[in-house]
Amino acid sequence: MSLWEQISRAITDTSGKPFHPQTPATVGGGCINTAMRLADGPQQWFVKLNQASRLDMFQAEAAGLQELADAGAIRVPRPLCTGVADGQSYIVMEYVALGGSGSSALAGEQLAALHRHQADAFGWQRDNTIGSTHQPNGWITDWVDFWRRQRLGFQLEEAARNSLGKDIQRLGERLLERFPALMDHAPAPSLLHGDLWAGNLGYDQKGNPLIYDPATYYGDREAEIAMTELFGGFGQAFYDAYNAAWPLDAGYATRKTFYNLYHILNHANMFGGGYVGQAQRMIERLLAELG
Repeated sequence: MSLWEQISRAITDTSGKPFHPQTPATVGGGCINTAMRLADGPQQWFVKLNQASRLDMFQAEAAGLQELADAGAIRVPRPLCTGVADGQSYIVMEYVALGGSGSSALAGEQLAALHRHQADAFGWQRDNTIGSTHQPNGWITDWVDFWRRQRLGFQLEEAARNSLGKDIQRLGERLLERFPALMDHAPAPSLLHGDLWAGNLGYDQKGNPLIYDPATYYGDREAEIAMTELFGGFGQAFYDAYNAAWPLDAGYATRKTFYNLYHILNHANMFGGGYVGQAQRMIERLLAELG
């Protein structure tokens, strides 16, 4: 059987409904996976493809989508199945037609509701990926320890493996020694999307917010809000509604740079270029604030 015949059979077997799609249609927007829409009349599914070796990435994404969906706070595409067909790994999920506009205030309110879902420790049931980078999520009860070992520390180790420069390592190690002074609050382990930039938020045709492509884990909600500010695009109404539902703690403005360093380091590890210098400048700024 061809790739699409195998995927169609998996959809039939998992959904319990016969599925005989028309020619797959390419869906744009991703830089890591190939994205397609499969349709058989009113039945429509969104399919992402990658190398067979990336099946674990799709399995983690499906589990993350289900975790977010189970919270019932904000809409996500419901995952259906994952597998390998014709030498490629795949994930099949609900296809949601995006409408292009909606209430950013409602998105902020619903994100605050998502963050109200909490765990007893920081991390998640399994590791996943942030972009194409491995993201370790072993459970740790102390947030400072979690962020040191499984976020900044891990990215700095990746930077060393990728030979991004001795300055990054030297400055990063200094920050790891001193950064507990930046973490002057005691966050609860909130359910996070984990990779929430504007490209991972949309609105369905009824204007309801929809989040997708998660890097799910339980962590400080400020880390999520910080990323929404990193590349922009959310609008003041989003933040006003979030803070009306659940105000951020004092000191967030300083911690924001600290949290976003994780994502800039990840971009440096994936893409190099100007992100390396940006990461170094962020570390220098944080060290200067510490005095």
